[in-house]
Amino acid sequence: MKHRIVVLGAGYAGAFAAGNLARRLSPSDIEITVVNAVPDFVERMRLHQLAIGQDLAFRKLADVFAGTGVRLRLAHVTSVDPERRTVAVTGENGDSELAYDTLLYALGSSVAHHGVPGVAEYAFDVTGRSSALRLRERLSGLGEGGTVLIVGEGLTGIETATEFAESRPDLSVALAARGELGARLSPKARRHLRHAFGRLGITVHEHTCIEAVEPARAIAADGTPIPADVTVWSAGFAVHRIAAASGLEVAETGQIVVDRTMRSVSHPDVYAAGDCAYAIGENGRPLPMSCASAGFTNMQATAAIIARLTGSEVPTTGLKYHGNHISLGRQDAIFQMVDRDVRSKSWYLGGKAAARLKSGVLKGAGWGIAHPTFGVPKRKRRLAAAPDGARARAAA
Repeated sequence: MKHRIVVLGAGYAGAFAAGNLARRLSPSDIEITVVNAVPDFVERMRLHQLAIGQDLAFRKLADVFAGTGVRLRLAHVTSVDPERRTVAVTGENGDSELAYDTLLYALGSSVAHHGVPGVAEYAFDVTGRSSALRLRERLSGLGEGGTVLIVGEGLTGIETATEFAESRPDLSVALAARGELGARLSPKARRHLRHAFGRLGITVHEHTCIEAVEPARAIAADGTPIPADVTVWSAGFAVHRIAAASGLEVAETGQIVVDRTMRSVSHPDVYAAGDCAYAIGENGRPLPMSCASAGFTNMQATAAIIARLTGSEVPTTGLKYHGNHISLGRQDAIFQMVDRDVRSKSWYLGGKAAARLKSGVLKGAGWGIAHPTFGVPKRKRRLAAAPDGARARAAA
């Protein structure tokens, strides 16, 4: 009987890992099933571009996995039972259950509402394609002078605000920041960011905590109303409750607690990668939810799964966060290097050169999903003999 690997989610972490596993393990020994809610690979880092009306071409997952033997199951995951090693899903054909021998949990994250009244009812976000398309439809109906408020001064908020202001100069774009805009950047990069906001005419409300969202405005903690025909919420991410409900050990964030190899500390047949993994980086701190972290964790999880199934020594991949790429529209960007403690270094790259670099990163990430083993030997490895003589299982 073949060893059954089930991958939940086909985002940056899941899609790359599934393709990598399929191309490096013998199809005589394994079968890989990927469960994803939509048929396309969604480039989450570009969803703010989709929301403002830019046309993006999405790769079909069927094309990404063509010739690999990966089975694609279009469905929503409803629960995981790590004791029985099953996953419950629901799709066009109703409810069903998938059994696994090894599970890679990579369901990612969604927008974090933080319990703020009105966010769920009235705010928009760019954390998923469906929500970005919903925002796109709303923005297309805004005429000249329409007001858009971005809540959150993180990378998503900055990129969304600048993209919107550049693409739709007829709109009045504002950003609400809990602290100082660009506080985590080096002084020179912070000045570059402020200059970009000024050039694009973006209003910044610093030291402003939004405590309620209404249909046509947001309310700050001091009671000040901020007009907003559209409020875009980008004040952090949250993971789905499926992992916590399953009995897997999770952190307070709901992320799956994993060891250095991305293996669940409570259930050795389960691995996690991407935003849903509570992984400790080389600086002793949890990795941030980001595309970069998805890359680190999926490479480590994939390497560990392959090694354990083939009876090899488990290698370790780097878990060091190097810096942030921040798009400021299509022609400007910031690349900020950070030190071991994720503090900004004095050096940064800005302007068109940084924009070209960010464009290359985006294209490279998309290309890498379809070519996960580029530069790796093409030999497909056989699984080690299973203890029961029927199925290889991960070694402890």
